[in-house]
Amino acid sequence: MSEPTYLLVHGAWHGAWSWRLLAEEFDRRGVAWRTVELPSAHDEGDGTSDLAADVRAVIAAAQLAGPSVLVGHSYAGGVIAEASSQLPSVSGLVFIAALIPALGQSATDVSRLGVRTELDSAMVVDGPRLRLDPTLARSALYGDCDESIANDATSRLGAQTIASFRAKRANPDVAVTRHYIRCTQDRAIDPSLQALLASACDTTVDLASDHSPFLSHPGFCADAILDR
Repeated sequence: MSEPTYLLVHGAWHGAWSWRLLAEEFDRRGVAWRTVELPSAHDEGDGTSDLAADVRAVIAAAQLAGPSVLVGHSYAGGVIAEASSQLPSVSGLVFIAALIPALGQSATDVSRLGVRTELDSAMVVDGPRLRLDPTLARSALYGDCDESIANDATSRLGAQTIASFRAKRANPDVAVTRHYIRCTQDRAIDPSLQALLASACDTTVDLASDHSPFLSHPGFCADAILDR
């Protein structure tokens, strides 16, 4: 049986660019990977792209990838959980510091179960989208990153549709292995909330990391993804 492709699904405000250091690590290890661009995280369009649009993007990419494991960061936890119900070729889900809404919940509903974080303070409403204050976002998302990496990532952050956070899951969980990577130094999603969400998964690993271990600790992040 061939090894699966790891389909890397970025979180809110990010893009496929955020996986580049992890992708290099996977290449060194001979691990197959693909990335997805979520429509909700773009500045273009009318701002109505929501969870359903993001799920469609993941399904399209997964159908091209064949047997796969979905890896979702932050907001994308809900995206991969929702998409998996329509993808029989998916053998596992990996959540990195992720929100995992249950059936009928939204990402916003889940985030309210935790304490307010630096990421909440960084959000600025811009019509149908949320943007991030660059200075506050840098601290919230990239606290462990080298200065050059943190500055580059902050400069690439886009807008995120409010609709994507408010859309509720419509499909139940399916019986695939669920692996949670909890980032214990996270300033964006409360680590205690992550522990609560991880308790419903099959396996959990803790990383002493900020919210973006694929940029700050790509080697350790790769270890944690593959050790499932």
